[in-house]
Amino acid sequence: MIETTPIDTVMRALADPTRRAVFERVVRADEITVAELTQGSGVTQGAISQHLKSLKQAGLVAERPEGRRVYYRAQPEGLAPLADWINDYAVFWRERLDALRDLLKDIDP
Repeated sequence: MIETTPIDTVMRALADPTRRAVFERVVRADEITVAELTQGSGVTQGAISQHLKSLKQAGLVAERPEGRRVYYRAQPEGLAPLADWINDYAVFWRERLDALRDLLKDIDP
Protein backbone atom coordinates (compact mmCIF):
# COMPACT_ATOMS: atom_id res chain seq x y z
CA MET A 1 0.00 0.00 0.00
CA ILE A 2 1.26 3.49 -0.87
CA GLU A 3 1.82 5.74 2.13
CA THR A 4 0.06 9.11 2.04
CA THR A 5 2.34 12.11 2.48
CA PRO A 6 1.36 15.63 3.63
CA ILE A 7 1.56 16.94 0.06
CA ASP A 8 -0.85 14.21 -1.08
CA THR A 9 -3.31 15.19 1.64
CA VAL A 10 -3.14 18.90 0.78
CA MET A 11 -3.44 18.31 -2.97
CA ARG A 12 -6.33 15.91 -2.49
CA ALA A 13 -8.10 18.45 -0.26
CA LEU A 14 -7.64 21.26 -2.79
CA ALA A 15 -8.40 19.14 -5.87
CA ASP A 16 -12.15 19.55 -5.44
CA PRO A 17 -13.33 22.90 -6.88
CA THR A 18 -16.09 23.33 -4.29
CA ARG A 19 -13.66 22.62 -1.47
CA ARG A 20 -11.21 25.11 -2.96
CA ALA A 21 -13.98 27.72 -3.04
CA VAL A 22 -14.80 27.01 0.60
CA PHE A 23 -11.12 27.33 1.51
CA GLU A 24 -10.85 30.62 -0.39
CA ARG A 25 -13.84 32.01 1.53
CA VAL A 26 -12.30 30.92 4.83
CA VAL A 27 -8.99 32.56 3.84
CA ARG A 28 -10.75 35.86 3.06
CA ALA A 29 -12.59 35.85 6.41
CA ASP A 30 -10.99 36.31 9.79
CA GLU A 31 -13.29 33.60 11.09
CA ILE A 32 -16.43 32.18 9.54
CA THR A 33 -19.17 29.71 10.48
CA VAL A 34 -20.67 26.89 8.46
CA ALA A 35 -23.93 28.86 8.22
CA GLU A 36 -22.08 31.86 6.76
CA LEU A 37 -20.23 29.62 4.30
CA THR A 38 -23.52 28.03 3.23
CA GLN A 39 -25.18 31.38 2.43
CA GLY A 40 -25.09 32.04 -1.30
CA SER A 41 -22.89 29.01 -2.00
CA GLY A 42 -25.52 26.79 -3.59
CA VAL A 43 -24.17 23.95 -1.43
CA THR A 44 -25.95 22.32 1.51
CA GLN A 45 -24.79 22.89 5.06
CA GLY A 46 -23.96 19.19 5.35
CA ALA A 47 -21.75 19.34 2.26
CA ILE A 48 -19.97 22.46 3.56
CA SER A 49 -19.34 20.63 6.85
CA GLN A 50 -17.84 17.67 4.97
CA HIS A 51 -15.58 19.96 2.95
CA LEU A 52 -14.45 21.69 6.14
CA LYS A 53 -13.70 18.30 7.68
CA SER A 54 -11.43 17.44 4.75
CA LEU A 55 -9.73 20.84 4.93
CA LYS A 56 -9.21 20.43 8.66
CA GLN A 57 -7.72 16.94 8.22
CA ALA A 58 -5.31 18.42 5.66
CA GLY A 59 -4.27 21.08 8.16
CA LEU A 60 -5.66 23.91 6.04
CA VAL A 61 -8.28 25.16 8.51
CA ALA A 62 -8.71 25.18 12.27
CA GLU A 63 -11.91 25.38 14.25
CA ARG A 64 -12.87 27.25 17.40
CA PRO A 65 -16.10 26.23 19.11
CA GLU A 66 -18.04 28.96 20.87
CA GLY A 67 -21.35 27.93 22.34
CA ARG A 68 -23.43 26.30 19.63
CA ARG A 69 -21.31 27.76 16.83
CA VAL A 70 -18.00 26.64 15.42
CA TYR A 71 -15.78 29.25 13.81
CA TYR A 72 -13.29 28.29 11.12
CA ARG A 73 -10.10 30.12 10.21
CA ALA A 74 -7.37 29.44 7.67
CA GLN A 75 -4.13 27.77 8.74
CA PRO A 76 -1.53 29.22 6.33
CA GLU A 77 1.12 26.79 7.54
CA GLY A 78 -1.07 24.01 6.15
CA LEU A 79 0.03 25.10 2.66
CA ALA A 80 3.71 24.52 3.51
CA PRO A 81 3.89 21.05 1.90
CA LEU A 82 2.49 22.50 -1.34
CA ALA A 83 4.87 25.49 -1.25
CA ASP A 84 7.83 23.17 -0.58
CA TRP A 85 6.83 20.92 -3.48
CA ILE A 86 6.55 23.89 -5.85
CA ASN A 87 9.90 25.26 -4.65
CA ASP A 88 11.53 21.93 -5.55
CA TYR A 89 10.68 22.72 -9.18
CA ALA A 90 11.90 26.33 -9.08
CA VAL A 91 15.31 25.13 -10.30
CA PHE A 92 13.64 23.67 -13.38
CA TRP A 93 12.03 27.00 -14.25
CA ARG A 94 15.14 29.02 -13.42
CA GLU A 95 17.22 26.89 -15.81
CA ARG A 96 14.58 27.17 -18.54
CA LEU A 97 14.32 30.94 -18.17
CA ASP A 98 18.12 31.31 -18.20
CA ALA A 99 18.25 29.28 -21.43
CA LEU A 100 15.50 31.43 -22.93
CA ARG A 101 17.35 34.62 -21.97
CA ASP A 102 20.53 33.29 -23.60
CA LEU A 103 18.61 32.35 -26.74
CA LEU A 104 17.02 35.79 -26.96
CA LYS A 105 20.41 37.45 -26.56
CA ASP A 106 21.76 35.31 -29.43
CA ILE A 107 18.80 36.20 -31.65
CA ASP A 108 18.84 39.93 -30.90
CA PRO A 109 22.25 40.99 -29.59
